[in-house]
Amino acid sequence: MKYSIIDSRATIGNNVHIGNFSTIEEDVIIGDNTWIGNNVNILNGTRIGENCKIYSGAVLGGAPQDLKYKDEDTFLEIGNNTIIREFVTINKGTASQGKTTIGSNNLIMSNAHIGHDCLIGDNCIIGFSVGMAGEVILGDWINISGLTAIHQFSIIGEHSMISGMSRIVKDIPPYITVAREPLQYVGLNIIGLRRRNFDENKINELRVIYRIIFQEKRNTTLALEFIENQMEQTIERDLILDFIRASKRGIVKGFG
Repeated sequence: MKYSIIDSRATIGNNVHIGNFSTIEEDVIIGDNTWIGNNVNILNGTRIGENCKIYSGAVLGGAPQDLKYKDEDTFLEIGNNTIIREFVTINKGTASQGKTTIGSNNLIMSNAHIGHDCLIGDNCIIGFSVGMAGEVILGDWINISGLTAIHQFSIIGEHSMISGMSRIVKDIPPYITVAREPLQYVGLNIIGLRRRNFDENKINELRVIYRIIFQEKRNTTLALEFIENQMEQTIERDLILDFIRASKRGIVKGFG
């Protein structure tokens, strides 16, 4: 901890490693067995879980880059077993949500930015130099490839895969892969689903649902009604229907 500045009022768990030239402010909580590299800044309002790894140059809990922020007390909460690589910046919340939340078991690669009031689920991979504006919501098991830009208020459904250098301005339903420019549905996230033990019957069910939504000649409202009336009710079917119906920004388009 050579030349590090650690406020005596910070709460530091057991077996925490803190590298050289790092700063930890007073209103910070760090869980057991977390490893913090050199030149890391962990600022007021940050809560970090157990067994995390935070690499050099990361800045956690910085003030929101939002003009409505008026120095109110807000937070950044990070779950357990999350890896944050070099030069990642994650801002805390504003009065809108009160906090930015990062779940557990996530990998956030170098130079990524996560804006104020975002909500990130568990088991996500956020690629290098991904730029995420404020109040974005990510479900669980999402893989976002490098250099992707995500518009504020966007919602990305669980088990989805986003190709590199994407521009996300619409919501992305669960279980799918999106690519191309403009961004569009290109199929299920087959590899990801199989890795997570989705069986072939379930994958075929999802394939049929998205063929109806994206490839058959129905508008979205009629497609959802057809699925609801003609297909057996399952957890996955209802998750897709609820996600699309709740979307305020609209969803990505199908390929054509």
